[in-house]
Amino acid sequence: MEPGPKRLIVGRVSGVYGVKGFVRVFSETEPRAAVAEYPELWVERAGAWELLEVETGRAHGRGVVLKFAETPDRDAAQALIGCTLAIEREWLPPLDEGEFYWADLQGLRVETVDGTPLGRVDGFIETGANDVMVVRGERERLIPWVRERYVKDVDLESGCIRVDWDPEF
Repeated sequence: MEPGPKRLIVGRVSGVYGVKGFVRVFSETEPRAAVAEYPELWVERAGAWELLEVETGRAHGRGVVLKFAETPDRDAAQALIGCTLAIEREWLPPLDEGEFYWADLQGLRVETVDGTPLGRVDGFIETGANDVMVVRGERERLIPWVRERYVKDVDLESGCIRVDWDPEF
């Protein structure tokens, strides 16, 4: 079984932990230990995806350690170093009205409220005050993700985010 088109990257195996088949994971989830809450994870090895069962996992220092049913020992775990970990988009919990997962916003067109195109969402930056949307077009723009003030409308159906932003800035 291959993962669907809405596969989301949630981390990467960065090393092994101990001798019982645990792996160290650099998690891209928030909070980091949330990657251990999935009963299964897609793992990409040599360009092919396989679904592995998560036996257990926990936060460990700045990262996460996971134990897959398919990695009974350190040697089996070692074979996963460098592998990408992913989930299906449909595995995420539903959101309340007006909330979005960043992954759903990636690639959307961004335009001003008067229709001036600014580019596409290339990513987000977490800051202490608020998140910042990275928009790439003829140049890069960093637009604070502040609903009502700058981000006026998000239309997933049409693939467009409308912002109150000076195109010259």
